[in-house]
Amino acid sequence: MPPWTFVGRSAALERLLAAANAAPGRGLVFGGGAGIGKTRLLREGLRALDADRLAVWTATATAATTGLPLGSLAPSLPPDQPPGGTSVALLRWAVDSLDRQAAGRPIVVAIDNSHLLDPLSAALVYYLARSERATVFAAVRTGEPAPESIRALWTDDLVDRIELGPLTHEETADLLKHALGGPVDPASVDRLWQLSQGNALLLRELVLAARAAGTIVERFGVRRWTGQLDLAPSLTEIIDARVGLLTSEVRTVLELIAFGEPIGLALLTRAADPEAVEMAEERGLLRVVRDGRRTIVRLAQPLYGEVVRQRCPLTRIRRLKATLADLTESVGANRRDDLLRVAVWRLDSDTATDPKVLLAACQRAFARYDIPLAGRLAKAAVSLGGGLVAALALASTLICAGRPEESVAILDQARPLVVSERDQVNWMITRAVATYWGLGDLSTIGSLALASTQIADPRDQARAMAVESLMRLHHGECASATTLARQVLDNPASAPDPRALAHCTMAYLRAARGAPRQVVRAMGDLDSSTATLRLASPALQFAVEFTRGTAMVLAGDLPAIGATAAAEFSGMVRAGEFRMGSGYLAILRAQAARLGGALSEAAGAAAQAAATLHDTPLGAGLAHAERAHIAALGAHSELAAEAMTEADRTASQSMTIMYPWFEHARCWVLVSAGKLEEALSVTDNLVTRLRADGFATHEVVALHDIVRLGRLDEAIVERLIALSATVESQYATLVARYAGALFERDGARLLVAADGFAECGMYLYAAESAVGAVTLLRAARSPQTPRASQRVAELLESCQGAKTPPLAVQRPRLTGRERQVARLAAVGVSSKEIAEQLYLSSRTVDNHLMRVYAKLGVSGRSELAAALGILPYDTP
Repeated sequence: MPPWTFVGRSAALERLLAAANAAPGRGLVFGGGAGIGKTRLLREGLRALDADRLAVWTATATAATTGLPLGSLAPSLPPDQPPGGTSVALLRWAVDSLDRQAAGRPIVVAIDNSHLLDPLSAALVYYLARSERATVFAAVRTGEPAPESIRALWTDDLVDRIELGPLTHEETADLLKHALGGPVDPASVDRLWQLSQGNALLLRELVLAARAAGTIVERFGVRRWTGQLDLAPSLTEIIDARVGLLTSEVRTVLELIAFGEPIGLALLTRAADPEAVEMAEERGLLRVVRDGRRTIVRLAQPLYGEVVRQRCPLTRIRRLKATLADLTESVGANRRDDLLRVAVWRLDSDTATDPKVLLAACQRAFARYDIPLAGRLAKAAVSLGGGLVAALALASTLICAGRPEESVAILDQARPLVVSERDQVNWMITRAVATYWGLGDLSTIGSLALASTQIADPRDQARAMAVESLMRLHHGECASATTLARQVLDNPASAPDPRALAHCTMAYLRAARGAPRQVVRAMGDLDSSTATLRLASPALQFAVEFTRGTAMVLAGDLPAIGATAAAEFSGMVRAGEFRMGSGYLAILRAQAARLGGALSEAAGAAAQAAATLHDTPLGAGLAHAERAHIAALGAHSELAAEAMTEADRTASQSMTIMYPWFEHARCWVLVSAGKLEEALSVTDNLVTRLRADGFATHEVVALHDIVRLGRLDEAIVERLIALSATVESQYATLVARYAGALFERDGARLLVAADGFAECGMYLYAAESAVGAVTLLRAARSPQTPRASQRVAELLESCQGAKTPPLAVQRPRLTGRERQVARLAAVGVSSKEIAEQLYLSSRTVDNHLMRVYAKLGVSGRSELAAALGILPYDTP
């Protein structure tokens, strides 16, 4: 594998280069742990130096050269070292040799692993820094003993010492992107960053091991690590070197922490030798930290735990986990996560006997969106005779894992366990969720509706009706969905869960019909009511997030989308492998970035969504439609067509309600293929359908697309003005303002609309509006033209790669000579000087300038720079 791209450390690298270019001057010592990146930083800095101007000598100290006088510096010194000389004589000879080789150039000396220098080499480095004969750069391993002469470099204030910390999460993501040749999904970045702790060497070894094992897969351009960790020999050797030799007592301590972390200090000292715990802490193998009123212990490096767990014999693993469970239960298991931890230990040690405990732990895992763990616990509960409740829990985990066929099979096997009406309702609802959203079986709606009429208990009937209401909404049966949702909300017997689902149905329709901002606020208030939904099934909790996300996008509330992506739900779905949740969040990020004009970012998020949801019927089609829409906006017609085909292939009939997003995308795919009339026809049909459904908020988007594609009449303007009065969003108001200004050919008002779009973060729409303003203002020779031109240049910087019809409006084209003259004039060169440079007469220069002013709609030289900034790059 070739060397990795150097990322991060920009501040340290700049300081190194500044110090070197000021040579001889004050040097730098970079400290840090092994593998943190000190060597690479030195190498990158030295590579950028001018070897003709500077005499640069490098050396790498090793344990093998520590006992050899000047052994580390031998490659930089002449081979004719004087025999039998004293240390002082050798030192003088080395200094003179370096001076002769420098030939008057400033000297730069760079030493890697300077803590391993032999005493004479260390003294030489100290002398060069002390006498200011050279600029010294060195790398030293923090925590390792170093020669006194090297320590004196910073203690005597001869150099500055910079302690290098671990790579940040963002730097790790950037490094992985370069190393793997493309974007990496966030969950994989999180896991690799956590395991490596930002250590570049460990990160590299992890990636090498994963690639060798074939556990890094690519779908739609996104790289994803499956999470299976195969420890390569090179990686285990690094870990073994850091851990060192262990006594059996210290090994037991590390094993207990590896299987139980975070583990309370009091619990650890009961399970292991307290002196061994102290020894492990002294050796830096574990960390003791305060967590509220409790003192907990973790391993100092997560990879220590991976090595310990993989090497531990199975019989010892079972004994250790049983011990951890016994000790935790003996002290009351009062911590929030103790129930889940004890259940997992019992499961892994084969000491689990109570299915109720496993089911309670399964609910806790559901609450954390840890679907694989919830599935393990539910399956174990089934095998221990947990009955129908266990089967329902297992079926729910399989639904969330994208395995609906297995879910239905489990439910059908459990059918004989149904003994009461409550059992029947629970079984029926779970199976309906699996068959409708999982398998796309539309007959589920009718079956559920018929069964609901036979339920006697009004509470259970409300539950069935709430789920049916959501199904009918997603199938596009808005009137029936509304009727059912109102019945649930009007029923005093309805519990919080069905009320929450009914509110979701009503809220989605309100957002689509004109009140998206109200819905965003209402969904925040609904969170507390949906806590038990998460325990029962994250799949239904997903319905809440889908409604919230749709409302935010329709409202054009980009900050709210960003906050949601960073909220607890986002972290949980990524950590717990809840692919429906993490996939939908990626779609949300893609939609927000598209609205903001950040097409590269949007394309990455959409590809991540498609990769995450590739075998999940719920959302895969929407992910591909978003891919198609984004590609089309960048005029990548082949990619857009391929993604649209995939969107249609994977679209689920159980989610017909998402049709507006598909048709918006289809319109732009046709535009990118040069089929403008077909695109307009698709959008006309979409508007007709949206009006029939009363989806006014979506209609604003569709009409905006029609205007952007160049069709504009008084009826469209009036309709948009009417919608802006009823649709509760700043976006609707801005679209009406944009269309009105365009219709009346009012460049000044278009510029105001551009500023409004920009304030909302919608830079693509802002740029389109500003380009239209420049065209009109230039034609009118308006004094606002320079400001508008400058605004266009600024906005285009925020939406690079976008190629839409409004951005392709014919802009003035200059001849090659006109461009030469204009560019020189724009930077203050006089007509006389321009004439001399271009071998023209001053009159000819002035004539060229007059034609340029007329074409660009400016009145003088001071306005040229902004106007030239928006010209096509291919102007001759």
